[in-house]
Amino acid sequence: MPPPIVRTISRYLLRQHVAPLGFALAALTSLMLIQQVAKQLSSLLGKGLPTGVIIEVFVLSLPFIIAVTLPMAVLVAVLHVFTRLAGDNEITALQAGGVSVTRLITPVLGGAAGVALLSFFWNDQVLPRTNHQLRTLQVDIQRKKPSLALKEQVINEVVPGQFFLRAARIDGNTNKLKDVTLYDLGNAERRRIIVADSGRMAYAAGGRDLYLTLQDGDIEEVDRADPAQFNRTFFRTNRMRVAGVGNTFVQTEKDAYKSDREMSTCEMRLAARGARQDALRATRDARVVIENDLRRLTGLAPVAPEAVPYRPDTAPPGLYCRVLRRVTAWLLPPEAEAQTPRATTVPSPPPGQAPPVFVTPGAGLGEEQRLRSAHSRVATYEVEIQKKYAIAAACLIFALVGAPVALRFQRGGVGLVIGMSVAVFTVYYVGLIAGEELGDRLIISPFFAMWTPNLIFAVVGLIGLWRVRRPGSSPHGGDWSDVREGLVRPLRRLAALGAQ
Repeated sequence: MPPPIVRTISRYLLRQHVAPLGFALAALTSLMLIQQVAKQLSSLLGKGLPTGVIIEVFVLSLPFIIAVTLPMAVLVAVLHVFTRLAGDNEITALQAGGVSVTRLITPVLGGAAGVALLSFFWNDQVLPRTNHQLRTLQVDIQRKKPSLALKEQVINEVVPGQFFLRAARIDGNTNKLKDVTLYDLGNAERRRIIVADSGRMAYAAGGRDLYLTLQDGDIEEVDRADPAQFNRTFFRTNRMRVAGVGNTFVQTEKDAYKSDREMSTCEMRLAARGARQDALRATRDARVVIENDLRRLTGLAPVAPEAVPYRPDTAPPGLYCRVLRRVTAWLLPPEAEAQTPRATTVPSPPPGQAPPVFVTPGAGLGEEQRLRSAHSRVATYEVEIQKKYAIAAACLIFALVGAPVALRFQRGGVGLVIGMSVAVFTVYYVGLIAGEELGDRLIISPFFAMWTPNLIFAVVGLIGLWRVRRPGSSPHGGDWSDVREGLVRPLRRLAALGAQ
């Protein structure tokens, strides 16, 4: 057990990080949420949605934003705290008391590891559920047509493909129309054109139906079954209802479909296992197809595909998934399980009956496409799984990077915190996005696709920690000139090597 003075220092250092971490997380999350609001609010308001639905969209966007900003907040907090402690000479006092730099950073790394575990739980359990709800809600919003907006001197499509309206003048305040022409194509056997001198329009409750009151006009009607017949009716007042000009918002209760970003780690592992089985089946089928094609060319009877029983595998893959299932079963009430389908096999032909002849133009092409699709699905799931781990581990990696930088360049102040944070965030997330693209395209493995930024920053952090703790180095004496010199020195060495 460490001595009391060491435990006191550890608690002190961790308490110093709590407030900056909370403030940085709130500030960064608020900035990104404001950006989302500014980008989506106008389109959502144009749909005529209830206020509660609009608020729900942005509330469901928060988990994704927090998943991104939590590692960023850890870096900001570590840079701020160690810069302030070094600037107030508290680091010097602790070192004079025999506390090494490694001992100062260790509790912070332990706290960052705890935040990383919390981040993984958030990304694995909370984020997929909210992503699924948000995607379902956005689909429901897209199904709702915006409120009807009529323009003057333009043929407006009131009901798609059925009802069109043109008016020379439209008064938006009183809903009065002038010089109105309506084209009614709703009946396939009858075409109507309605012309009126003026009119007034009103909407039913909910905006689904449009009511028109037309004055002083006529109705011209043609029967397509009898083109020689033409009817024309004059009217002083004609009231009509146009149904279906706008849709009310209907929210989906349950959507079974899930994309990779709407699945937990265990769900994606099961899906990846199923995709690998599809790849094996496609390889086997391709082998059978090519063999039958060769046998057909040599005059031999083709062989029937091997009867393979179908047994769905629902066992949780991995220790984490097994433990999670047991904990979930203990905490939550049992749910009714679907009946497991029986194993099915491909029936063999009756005795004495010749097997069917398989005609396979372009033998194996379809199976090859199935194989590529299965491998692509496996890569997509594996990349998303590794991304959950990598983003969570970034909390620990950023703390490892931030502490040595803050101790070495403590006179950088707020500028160092902001500049270093922006630089690390930009490089890290650009690398993460590029790696995800390369991993999905099967160019590099999912592990290196997602973990390369972490590995690079881990090496940088370890080098920085080694430099600030080695004997004879000053761990708290640099400013922005040293930062600039540290960046320019390698370039000078490269130029000198090139000149030689």
